[in-house]
Amino acid sequence: MTEKMTQEQRLDYLVEEFKEDSVQYRDLETPKDTEGKKRILRSLMNIRMPKNMDESILAVQDDYLRERIRENGIVALSDIPVFRDCISIWQGDITRLAVDAIVNAANSQMLGCFVPMHTCIDNCIHTFAGIQLRAECARQMGQLKNKYGRDYEQPTAVPMLTDAYNLPAKKVIHIVGPIVQGRLTPTLEKDLADCYQNTLDICLKNGLKSAAFCCISTGVFHFPNERAAEIAVQTVTNWLSQHPGTMERVIFNVFKDEDRAYYEQQLQ
Repeated sequence: MTEKMTQEQRLDYLVEEFKEDSVQYRDLETPKDTEGKKRILRSLMNIRMPKNMDESILAVQDDYLRERIRENGIVALSDIPVFRDCISIWQGDITRLAVDAIVNAANSQMLGCFVPMHTCIDNCIHTFAGIQLRAECARQMGQLKNKYGRDYEQPTAVPMLTDAYNLPAKKVIHIVGPIVQGRLTPTLEKDLADCYQNTLDICLKNGLKSAAFCCISTGVFHFPNERAAEIAVQTVTNWLSQHPGTMERVIFNVFKDEDRAYYEQQLQ
């Protein structure tokens, strides 16, 4: 059925199905314009708790999201120039990257961002991966809570590996970065370095040859951007020197011009 639907028909269908699924927003008036419908669908996906959904609805969601990503433009590894050694800097939307793994700056609940239309990377990755990603994160967290207790939260710098579902990447590595609440301390700096080291370790363990890092802990976690870039480059460079030939490419994915400048400066 879904192959014969237009993208607009998929959007209309999904908005109504997700409204019905939400119960609370079942009677929400659907906007007439396409952008309004996109916002409603994304918001309903963002707030949805992890639970089962009918396979026929998921099939439409998958086709819709894959087409959205094709429209945005998929970026292959060969499209990204090498800056130094096997390290690249790429500025743009990490959900477009067709690499072995993209890194998600997660929170300790590890279920994604529940704020509708939030612009954080956690929200973007979950939105374009589809609702299956939150469901898998919930399953893994459920197993960890069974082992460590129901109050378990994912510790800082401990990565979780999941499938990427509808994203062009093969896998997503979710990691909780350090939160800077006052002054920057050596412990917080080590925690950030551990995020990069442990992520590359999990890549090595799982045969993932290309990885794209977001700017972990900057933004709402308040790690100073310039120092974060310095730690990221230093840690990745040291790891690569200790594991020659194991990674085809490590990409520093930035969104802001400011961060691009910091990474270029560090890699000169």
